[in-house]
Formats: sequence, C-alpha cells, structure tokens
Amino acid sequence: MIGCFDTKEENFNFLRQCIVSHGESVIAMNTGIFGSTSLFPVELESELVAAEAGESIEDLRKKADRGHAVDIMGKGAGKLVSGLFTEGKIKAVIGMGGGGGTYIALAAMEPLPIGFPKLCISTLASKDVTRQVGMKDILLMPSVVDVAGLNRISRLIMRNAAAAVSGMAKVNLKTDEKSLGTIAISMFGNTTACVNECTKLLEAKGYEVMAFHANGLGGNAMETLIREDCFVGILDITTTELADELCGGICSAGPGRLTAAVEMGIPQVVVPGCLDMVNFAHPDTVPEQYKERQLYSWAPDVTLMRTDVQENMELAKMIAQRLNQSTVPVTVLLPLKGLSQIDADGGIFHQPEINRVLFDTLKQHLKQHINVVEIDSNINEKNFSESAVHILLENMEIQNQMA
Repeated sequence: MIGCFDTKEENFNFLRQCIVSHGESVIAMNTGIFGSTSLFPVELESELVAAEAGESIEDLRKKADRGHAVDIMGKGAGKLVSGLFTEGKIKAVIGMGGGGGTYIALAAMEPLPIGFPKLCISTLASKDVTRQVGMKDILLMPSVVDVAGLNRISRLIMRNAAAAVSGMAKVNLKTDEKSLGTIAISMFGNTTACVNECTKLLEAKGYEVMAFHANGLGGNAMETLIREDCFVGILDITTTELADELCGGICSAGPGRLTAAVEMGIPQVVVPGCLDMVNFAHPDTVPEQYKERQLYSWAPDVTLMRTDVQENMELAKMIAQRLNQSTVPVTVLLPLKGLSQIDADGGIFHQPEINRVLFDTLKQHLKQHINVVEIDSNINEKNFSESAVHILLENMEIQNQMA
C-alpha cells in the first residue's frame, strides 16, 4: 500500500483495515516527506524511499520543491516495489492520492509486469493520465470526493477498491496454455483481412498471436512489450502510425515506433501498411494546411488524408533509418497493389504512382542486409498474408540457427 501517510493517514488506515478484512497482510510504504503515522505499522518509511532515489528526506524537506520531491519519491518507490516483486514478497499493489500522490503511486507501479494487480484510487482518474500510466494495466478508480478525511462516499470507494485488489491478488497469473512462442502483429480496420489471415496461419503453426491496434496507444503498447521480451517475432503489418508522426495525425506513436525489435534483436517482417493515410478526427479538426488535400471520411469521427509523394519519400527514409540498425533478420514486404483496403484497385486512395515512390525510396535507403520482397497483390489478399507468415517464420528460424 503506497501513499502519503503524513497528510492522509486516516484514509490509509481505513483502506488498510478493509484489505486486512479480506484476509490479506499489508506492507505499507510511506511516500510523504513531512512525517509518518502511528495509526498502523509502516514497513517502508519515506527516508528509505528517498534514499533509493539517491537523496535524503532531510534534503527534500529543506529544498521545499514539491515537484522535485514528487519526482524523487516516485523513483524511489518504483525501485522498492520492483525489488519486492522480484523477491516474491507482494502479489498486488494499491495506491491512493491527489495529484502528487497519484503521480508517485503510478511511478511505483510502472515497473511491474502486465497482469500483476495494480490499482490506484485517484482524484485524477477521469483525466488523461496516459503519460503517467504508460502502457501498463493500472486500474484507476475515481475517488469522486477528494482524498481528505473519511465520509460515506470515500469509505464506499475504499471498500470497493480493497475488495477489488484483494480479489485480483488471488488470481493465479500462471497459465497452462502451451505455444511455440508469442508473435506481435499490428492492425488497422484497413488491414483487418490481412491480419486475420496471418493470425489464423500462425495459430495453426502453434504460435500465440497478440494484435495491437495501430492507433498510437496500440503501437506504444507493442513497443513496450517488445522491450519486455514478450515476443519471438514481430509481424508489423500496419505501420500507419509513422505517417501520423510525420504529419501530426491523431494516431502517432511517437519517435519510438519501429525501434524496439531492432534494439532487442527480434526477427521481424515490416510492411508499409496504411502508409497511404494520415488519421484526423472530425472533418473540422483537419489542420488548415491539409484542407485542400484528398480527404475521406472513414467514420463520422475519423477523417483520413491521402499521403502525397513527398511524404512517402520521408516515410521511406524514416523506416530505413530505424531498420538499418538491425543485426537480426528483417524483411520489408511490399504489397504492389495497395497498402490498404481503400488503396486497392478502384479504391478511393488507389494511387500506385505514389506507392512506387515509397517502394523505390525504401529500396534506395535500406542497407543490403535488410531483405526487400515485392508481392504482386494488395495487402489484404490471401497470398500476401501467406508470404508474410512464411517469411517471418523463415527469419525466426535463421535467428535461432544464429543463436
């Protein structure tokens, strides 16, 4: 249980009692810098938390810099929680707080793996805390009222939170499911047919497949899990997030996209899926400089813009720059008859001359050790999926032999 016991001891005492009532024991970590509590035992005091981040609690008090203190306590808490997890001493984590308390609790939970129970009661739960949560499965529970004293609403929220985290703590995280390994695959509505076929083929071979929606958050989640060594291969069918990164669309995954597999040395097949489009929201949200471009309403709240020649040249260079660093088998697979469903022959975005610029620029800038394969089909045709799966499995076999 993580929190600032110097200011919210009454709340945490009640929360602790609720958890204990479910038959659980509690390790309490104090992240408040101005004192502690005598209402319940505190196993990890703030002095230890600060020291884990390389500072003393006395210095934090003297500096009187709230932002710095929150950052330090978050880092220290994260190291301590990570250690407790590694030593097998905890089976769940719960935190509670306002702005500062929430930041510290989320920073402490971030090192924990997917599936490990993590819950935070927060005044910020209904706001966008994407940067703090990252790509982890942290459950945020709105406090509704401020975390300041007990009342009938706060007691109800804490009872529910205690029941929830205690229930999650009883779940067996181990799985009996057997597979040859897990493969990550990126998808979009415009590449669904391809991804579905690839998934079917890979599962038939004995692999588990995890699909990630290429909407920015999905790409980030995939990159995060790649860095956690969750996959034996990557089938990056849908790299459209790069187009949004380049043009300021709403589905950008940032500059880290298409970098994790290279860094981790995981074999992959990369496809320029949906690089024919940039994603914006409602039509009136399209930036002024793009108003005269070719636009298509995929849904009332999704407006697609067709990428042009210059953008495709830049996208090709972006892909080449990131993949050229790879030291394991990587294949770039090019669908010559269209990058998406609406880029097929007769489709609204079908402009093969622009795609050819993308393909040619890729071949020009990719280093010789990056294999480039052209498939004379649309990305969603069955033979393209078959080729993608076949080549990925070949790359994985080559990597296994090298290892």
